[in-house]
Amino acid sequence: MHPLSKIIDPKAKMIKDEASRLGFIACGISQVETLTNDIRHLDNWLREGMHGHMAYMARNTEKRANPALLMENAKTVISVAVNYYPGNIQAPELPQIAKYAYRADYHMVVKNMLHRLLHAIKGCFGNVSGRAFVDSAPVMEHAWAARSGLGWIGKHSLIIHPQYGSYIFLGELFIDLQVQPDKPVADHCGSCTRCIDSCPTGAIVTPRKVDARRCLSYLTIEHKAKFEQPVHLHNRLFGCDICQDVCPWNKKAQPTDIHFFKPDQTILEMKTNDWLQLSEKEFKLLTAQSPMHRTGYEAIRRNAVICQQESIQENPI
Repeated sequence: MHPLSKIIDPKAKMIKDEASRLGFIACGISQVETLTNDIRHLDNWLREGMHGHMAYMARNTEKRANPALLMENAKTVISVAVNYYPGNIQAPELPQIAKYAYRADYHMVVKNMLHRLLHAIKGCFGNVSGRAFVDSAPVMEHAWAARSGLGWIGKHSLIIHPQYGSYIFLGELFIDLQVQPDKPVADHCGSCTRCIDSCPTGAIVTPRKVDARRCLSYLTIEHKAKFEQPVHLHNRLFGCDICQDVCPWNKKAQPTDIHFFKPDQTILEMKTNDWLQLSEKEFKLLTAQSPMHRTGYEAIRRNAVICQQESIQENPI
């Protein structure tokens, strides 16, 4: 072997091969360490109150910084990505739903995939302990994904994969097995500011810094109470993809192969009146497999009312 050839850790190769077999479009590995700089940025963001009503963001910051507090003896973070870009999208005049919510709630789908990956690792390397995370614990998933080389953090604050763009779900598997880490990839956003310029509420205040209080995703999903003052939702019913839709890297987005994330055609074609006419029972049945279910009937109905009012104002008879 040439002395400059890269030596591939057989453990890393096995993990990545199995991750690919399970349906992950990318798998990267990083060494457990304290995320000092990332926590500093988070603390500044919290100090400015940009988390709005998301009080959970201000809790457990020490666990976000130190993986050892989430899993004893953790040595390696395995970061994975799942493509969720749908083959079909909504017509622009319909009340818009973020593409990740067109069907299955990703939390359990991706976590089950991670559990299967852990099972395979145990089968290959023996008594390995691990813990899976999918946006449901104090884990800084974007920081770990960037460290593991899955992509870079775009100016909209999301991970951009060089082949699949940013329409991806992230997950992490902490294990007590030492595995050769990957290197981060370069930031390829360059001078592009399309995501910043396109945000209708100016929520991306500076590159990689989003004021949640202005963000349409936050307003339509996390802010479940009545709005204290009038808001303009720009025809967003649940979430917002504007900053991703304009990103040049998402021109490479390919429809997902995972059937759980294939769009529910009924949800895809729902008009504002359709949402308003649903009873709470009908809403729960329709959204039972969607992330919309967790936001709840009252908040979605509130959003639909605002979307209808905006439509009337913009298209008076």
